[in-house]
Parts: sequence; structure tokens; C-alpha cells
Amino acid sequence: MAQIKITLTKSPIGRIPSQRKTVVALGLGKLNSSVVKEDNAAIRGMVKAVSHLVTVEEVK
Repeated sequence: MAQIKITLTKSPIGRIPSQRKTVVALGLGKLNSSVVKEDNAAIRGMVKAVSHLVTVEEVK
């Protein structure tokens, strides 16, 4: 299955609590931290909820 790399590019400080929890659930802590996750519907939904805070790229 394909994988995606998610990078935190903006701070979740001052955002609503559900968005901050989503960032933590993705495994992102500090700015510019990255994680590689499986590309599935659950992860895509989480990314969509915080799309203004993260950047996403495909990993081959």
C-alpha cells in the first residue's frame, strides 16, 4: 500500500482543541517534524481536518 509523508508546517497553538489533538494523534510534535503513514481513509480524514497546518507528499 502507498505511504504519505506528513510534515507539520504551522503551529497548532491557538487552534481549537480537536485540531490540536488530531496533530498529536498523527504523531507530530514540533514544527517541521515529519511522519510516514499508510495512505488510507482514516489518515486522509485526519489530514483533511488539519490541512491548513500540514503538508503532505507521497513516498515511493
